[in-house]
Amino acid sequence: MAFSNGSTLTASDVVFSFNRMKNLKDNPAFLADTIASVEAPDDLTVVLTLAQPDPAILAKLVYDAFSITDAEEVMAQGGTDAADAAETDTAEPWFNDNSAGTGPYMVGSYEPTVQTILVRNPNYNMGEPPYFDRIILRNLPEAAQQKLALEAGDIHIAMDVSADQLPSFEGNPDIVTFSTQSDTLIFLLMNQNPDIGGPMSDKLVQKAVRYALDYEGLRTLSGVGTNTPAAMVPLGFGGALDSSEGIARDLEVARQLLADAGYPDGFTVDLRYPDFTYIGTEFGVVAQKVQADLAEVGITVNLVPEELQTSLDAYRAGQHGFGLWLWNPDYYDTLDYVEFLPAGVVGNRANWTDDNADAEILALRDQVKVETDPDARNELFREIQLYEMESGPFAPLFQPGVHFAYRANLTGFNYNGQWRVDLTLLGLAG
Repeated sequence: MAFSNGSTLTASDVVFSFNRMKNLKDNPAFLADTIASVEAPDDLTVVLTLAQPDPAILAKLVYDAFSITDAEEVMAQGGTDAADAAETDTAEPWFNDNSAGTGPYMVGSYEPTVQTILVRNPNYNMGEPPYFDRIILRNLPEAAQQKLALEAGDIHIAMDVSADQLPSFEGNPDIVTFSTQSDTLIFLLMNQNPDIGGPMSDKLVQKAVRYALDYEGLRTLSGVGTNTPAAMVPLGFGGALDSSEGIARDLEVARQLLADAGYPDGFTVDLRYPDFTYIGTEFGVVAQKVQADLAEVGITVNLVPEELQTSLDAYRAGQHGFGLWLWNPDYYDTLDYVEFLPAGVVGNRANWTDDNADAEILALRDQVKVETDPDARNELFREIQLYEMESGPFAPLFQPGVHFAYRANLTGFNYNGQWRVDLTLLGLAG
């Protein structure tokens, strides 16, 4: 197996790549939390030692954060896998315009928010080379832009088609559409820190919000394939509750909960969210629907749309008191949703910590992380989801349908929830 510069991949590159990812302490570093050490006794062997049982470790290792890069090349560009990599590694600017992997394509150029060009890796030796010499990933943020470009033949595939556009493609022999349920979870976050969340930090208010939401109406916003998970484990993952076990809208229950919390006349709150469209779901439209639903129980919601990166930074810093967000699975195992529990990645963003969480949910979290028996683990996740429905700081809104449209002469399209479309399989007929 050769890197894009022609050098041979060895076990030492795996050690370097895993340790660098972990020691950079960037957003995906939590995936390596259970890895105690990585060693290479010879060029073809990697020994991974875990600090505790991790039933999801194999699922984690196929996530792209664990991609293997050429250690020598990366170090030459300022990269390091040392314990202080978070402070000393300077390779990121180089990576924005270059590749050091073994895949069929490598980066040709990268213009943030504009486009990325992938070019064929001349040293790829793991099978047939890909069909295209290059692939252009163009950022067309509006679904309408993508539709026009696709119909004009300017692009081969549109990956963010909205549900209401699908009928317009019917009868067009040059366009094929595809829809299914995504693994994306659209949810509301309610900050547990009273100084940030205000009324939203109250468990009774959080529960009232869950009862006030019109889940059936929310599902219509994303069209075919959209479903509502009962709690913070999406449908399709082991141990997920059936949708029928979730909360059904009950405005009287919601109003009583608000009264019990000391807000019989409701209150006013800002809802912050990224102002963008994701897999055909317009966040501004979802926010308006949440605003209308909560108004029916006396909660006045001020909509605060934000530029994506600005909103993302504030959300990751735990500064959203009431936020509308999404979560894609980092890896395909239900343990990814432990991140919605106290001290998890999303739990921390809601300031849900070990210090302000109940002993019950802390015990369930710690048990499920190391449980290797599938049936026992599913039962633990069931208890966790029932707890979230009663006392958690999140409200699941829906799993949107995902909609694609592509030119009829494009071959090799195959949807996958983790990476959506495998670009290396695409080609043209004729």
